[in-house]
Amino acid sequence: MNRATLIFGGLLIVALPLSLLAGRVWLDPASTPNAALILAELRLPRALLAMVVGAGLGAGGAAMQGYLRNPLADPGLFGIAPGAALGAVAALWFGYAASPWLLPAFALIGAGGAMALLAAIAGRTGGIALFTLAGLMVASLAGALTALAISMAPNAFAMSEIVMWLNGALTDRSWREVWLATPLVALGVLLLWQSGKSLDALTLGEPVARSLGVEPGRLLWLLIVGIGLTVGAGVAVAGIIGFVGLIVPHLVRPFTDSRPSQLIVPSALAGSLLVLVADSVVRILPLVTELRLGIALSLLGAPFFLWLLLRMRRGLA
Repeated sequence: MNRATLIFGGLLIVALPLSLLAGRVWLDPASTPNAALILAELRLPRALLAMVVGAGLGAGGAAMQGYLRNPLADPGLFGIAPGAALGAVAALWFGYAASPWLLPAFALIGAGGAMALLAAIAGRTGGIALFTLAGLMVASLAGALTALAISMAPNAFAMSEIVMWLNGALTDRSWREVWLATPLVALGVLLLWQSGKSLDALTLGEPVARSLGVEPGRLLWLLIVGIGLTVGAGVAVAGIIGFVGLIVPHLVRPFTDSRPSQLIVPSALAGSLLVLVADSVVRILPLVTELRLGIALSLLGAPFFLWLLLRMRRGLA
């Protein structure tokens, strides 16, 4: 267990109980009426879901940056998150979202379709350049189809639901979403963790990695399925929550030796912490309606992305 795991694990243990008490109305377990019911049925599942979604996005970001050897890489480059979003939008467009299971099911089908398309295009060669271009193509196609669905929404209510869902939030989530997302994200993180040693070898270059016994095709499949599960499950239950996979590895990297295998688990913990804290903050803000979590993290992530670009520019100068 490395230092980063201890640090972010400890911070998460501190943040969880504070998150349970935080809200527009702060909860006092000793004096608030029905405090146990509020904690058990409203705040605890929402906090756990924030941790699960954040863990998947954080681990996915660390694996992506390790595979592409690019500190600006994000799980969204795979096209799996846009694919999952397209599936969920289809459920909203056709009016199937009234059933509690159909919207997440459509989102997971969308993520699976994006994974299959990626594998069909780049799965045999395992080449990083082809894989990156394939991911960008899938993301562009899914984004275009999502925009088409919005523009052709059957009514104003459906359009509003689609736009609100795409902004990402954990509002009104229950234990149902926790039980759905947790096993999928856990399996995805496990697959990404198993890819760690191969990602370490890949930092030395593809020819060296092959000479060390790394099978590019197997590694690519591990990443496609692992990120498909972690990102697809997160999108299925919470909508689009961006920038977590970009930000988290940079927060973790100073506490490790920067090897991808040492980043994945701490990044999962740091992702859990980031989404949990961000969700607590949006609940506390004194606004008329709760700020969407996806918007809040985008407001944080965009300046962080600009800072990374400026730092890289100075490093190249």
